[in-house]
Amino acid sequence: MTLTLQEISDRIEINNLLIDYCTAVDAKNFAEFDNIFTADAYIDYTCFGGPKGGLTDIKAFLTQSMKQFPNTQHMIANCRIWLDGDTAKARTICHNPMETPIGDGKFQIAYFGLWYVDKLIRTENGWRIKERVEEKSYIFNFPRNFQQAQKQ
Repeated sequence: MTLTLQEISDRIEINNLLIDYCTAVDAKNFAEFDNIFTADAYIDYTCFGGPKGGLTDIKAFLTQSMKQFPNTQHMIANCRIWLDGDTAKARTICHNPMETPIGDGKFQIAYFGLWYVDKLIRTENGWRIKERVEEKSYIFNFPRNFQQAQKQ
């Protein structure tokens, strides 16, 4: 199948948007989510014990909970995008090492494997994620005694 110039452009723009999400999370710049998600976005982090809900609630949760993780890397690959005019679906693998506190000022690296399952929409400001659901694959080396921040 030959892609049109518009389809190629859409795929690159969506890929950049998915990278922007990872960059914002790792920088703990959750205000940037306003340029990544639609205002009425639905986000579901429940597969790893997080909340599900709207953009405002998710930004508040991440602002609080990500303070515990001094360093993170959200690395995405194997992104499959299905375009349908001004909407799209995507399924993207994410490998996420996170520095986790283990007490006495020490840390260890825990690894999370997941997929982002997204519904996207083209807006006047470009592509935005309208729905994101995380699907869990694995957790490796997560501290047994880790104390998760209170969910808001």
